[in-house]
Amino acid sequence: VVYSRVGQESRRLLLLLLLLSAWEAGNGQLHYSVSEEAKHGTFVGRIAQDLGLELAELVPRLFRVASKGRGGLLEVNLQNGILFVNSRIDREELCRRSAECSIHLEVIVDRPLQVFHVDVEVRDINDNPPVFPATQKNLSIAESRPLDSRFPLEGASDADIGENALLTYRLSPNEYFSLEKPSDDELVKGLGLILRKSLDREEAPEIFLVLTATDGGKPELTGTVQLLITVLDANDNAPAFDRTIYKVRLLENVPNGTLVIKLNASDLDEGLNGDIIYSFSNDISPNVKSKFHIDPITGQIIVKGYIDFEESKSYEIIVEGIDKGQLPLSGHCRVIVEVEDNNDNVPDLEFKSLSLPIREDAPLGTVIALISVSDKDMGVNGLVTCSLTSHVPFKLVSTFKNYYSLVLDSALDRESVSAYELVVTARDGGSPSLWATASVSVEVADVNDNAPAFVQPEYTVFVKENNPPGCHIFTVSAWDADAQENALVSYSLVERRVGERALSSYVSVHAESGKVYALQPLDHEELELLQFQVTARDAGVPPLGSNVTLQVFVLDENDNAPALLAPRAGGTGGAVSELVPWSVSVGHVVAKVRAVDADSGYNAWLSYELQPGTGGARIPFRVGLYTGEISTTRALDETDAPRHRLLVLVKDHGEPALTATATVLVSLVESGQAPKASSRALAGAVGPDAALVDVNVYLIIAICAVSSLLVLTLLLYTALRCSAPPTEGACAPGKPTLVCSSAVGSWSYSQQRRPRVCSGEGPPKTDLMAFSPSLPDSRDREDELQTTEESFAKVSV
Repeated sequence: VVYSRVGQESRRLLLLLLLLSAWEAGNGQLHYSVSEEAKHGTFVGRIAQDLGLELAELVPRLFRVASKGRGGLLEVNLQNGILFVNSRIDREELCRRSAECSIHLEVIVDRPLQVFHVDVEVRDINDNPPVFPATQKNLSIAESRPLDSRFPLEGASDADIGENALLTYRLSPNEYFSLEKPSDDELVKGLGLILRKSLDREEAPEIFLVLTATDGGKPELTGTVQLLITVLDANDNAPAFDRTIYKVRLLENVPNGTLVIKLNASDLDEGLNGDIIYSFSNDISPNVKSKFHIDPITGQIIVKGYIDFEESKSYEIIVEGIDKGQLPLSGHCRVIVEVEDNNDNVPDLEFKSLSLPIREDAPLGTVIALISVSDKDMGVNGLVTCSLTSHVPFKLVSTFKNYYSLVLDSALDRESVSAYELVVTARDGGSPSLWATASVSVEVADVNDNAPAFVQPEYTVFVKENNPPGCHIFTVSAWDADAQENALVSYSLVERRVGERALSSYVSVHAESGKVYALQPLDHEELELLQFQVTARDAGVPPLGSNVTLQVFVLDENDNAPALLAPRAGGTGGAVSELVPWSVSVGHVVAKVRAVDADSGYNAWLSYELQPGTGGARIPFRVGLYTGEISTTRALDETDAPRHRLLVLVKDHGEPALTATATVLVSLVESGQAPKASSRALAGAVGPDAALVDVNVYLIIAICAVSSLLVLTLLLYTALRCSAPPTEGACAPGKPTLVCSSAVGSWSYSQQRRPRVCSGEGPPKTDLMAFSPSLPDSRDREDELQTTEESFAKVSV
């Protein structure tokens, strides 16, 4: 409310309002002012404009104004951004007699969180008149009192401040008393009456005076008290104290019975007229009477109530000393008790605003919470500092007096720590200091910053051929350190071409479980190794992914029977015809059965058996178990039939074994009728040992080289299998076997692999078998060496 008298004064007040509402850039704070008792709707300031906020963003950003203990006095119109008076403002009710009175507003906007501080000064108006403790005061003054005697009076009080509370006093016109005005010391209210003319009870037994107090406001307000002075007769000397004013310091919270001061007054009279009784003046406030007690005989003032610095910082006690004369006289003094602060109030800690949870990729300096602290004590006892739990990625920043912001100080990682329990400690500067704590749980929100990870980059899987369609051969599994949808992993194939066909025609992977299925039967003879990649991708935005390589080895099964090679010489019906002289020696090779097997390992390792003749006839021939060479078992004689039909059973070592049958027709002839080729065969059989030695040397070198290569391969494979974790599959294990044969004998190397990928059995077993060589003829030895080389070409390691 602005009181307008003249136009110039109005302009000055308007200029003052503009200056007080200007922005102080140094403090980052707005200052406004408003007069108390302003009407509802009175304009205070354009707060949105002064804070640099657009009117259109006030509502979306949740613009709000908070004021601790001052709710509802001021309000903001969100349509125009104007701060206005919402309800009655009484400065005396808000700040009592404090020289400075302001309403502190916290302006909070979200998205992003911002906090502004606004102080609205409440200007005092002269709305409270001076008030005396009572409407009438009775004084008893002996007529014998000398001139210039002083009689203290209790002054008036004004709830206003400044000039509005600057009181002046005047006394109604009279011939006996003048008024003594108060001094500049506010603690000493030196208001009193001075006797200017001797009293005469017979002439004027009672005197009526009016004391008026006027404040300095515009317009002026006044208060009055009636003084009834009764003139007493008798006693000449009034009690007198050692001092007019006593000042005492007293700690708050002292126990009842504590001595404040011992007063001493003296009276020049004798007897009862010199005996003094001490008492509090009738003018002191009830609050003083409830806190202190005076002993009427000794003059000791002691504490009898709770002394609280926060309630009152000082007490003024007026003490009377009255003698026991027939017409008692009194003396007066003032006791000023100044209360000293003690650190007896714990700091108050409050979270004003929280912005949770916080994303793990939030930038440094992000404001998480606003904290206000306060302490009712004064000085260092009310000086509060805040600290935060150590070793956390947050810090406290002092943004304003008694306000702190909790901000992000270092990078967050939800996968390392998903939540923080923060404890804020507010500690005052007292000795000993007091403190208070408040805790807040800060949850870290997940961001998709981790790709799915496999345990190892590559897996080896063994699958038997001829598997059923849709067979489960392996399960891939990836783990994502993120949470919720950021950790939801799906699997897919990395499509590529396998020969002339797409990879997806061979295998598929379940998107959710990671199970890998063989879509069709696999054929070891067609495809021994199928290598491909599976991608694991999460459901984050943007999604992250990683790959794993699968090596699927197709294990051989015995699904191919031995196949006989075409005979060198002619025959009918696939039979081999041989002419053998009667004169051949024991062990002479008369024929050789040749066969191959499309399988590998044990499944391709062939053995030969001669079937018994019909009728149980004794046959003078035998067949090499692993060479297929048919040789004589004894010398031929005339009892032997001239023609022999030999049935040779060729069998592999698979489970179950597969067989084929070869027919050899042997005709016994005279030596002159044997063909040249047979002669060469006999010559080779009987013949040169040097050629046999050369061939054996070459075979031994070849066998050693191949054996060394196989041993090295086995060592490497064993090291890889020991370092790789076990895999699992749905198909039965295979038994891959490597077999090699030569003309000088047969040797085989079988690696019986029972991989943990399918059966879960123990480590693989390795067997090495060697067979004694036979001595065929040199021509067949060359053919057998060629066959051995073909076998090596088919072996898969």
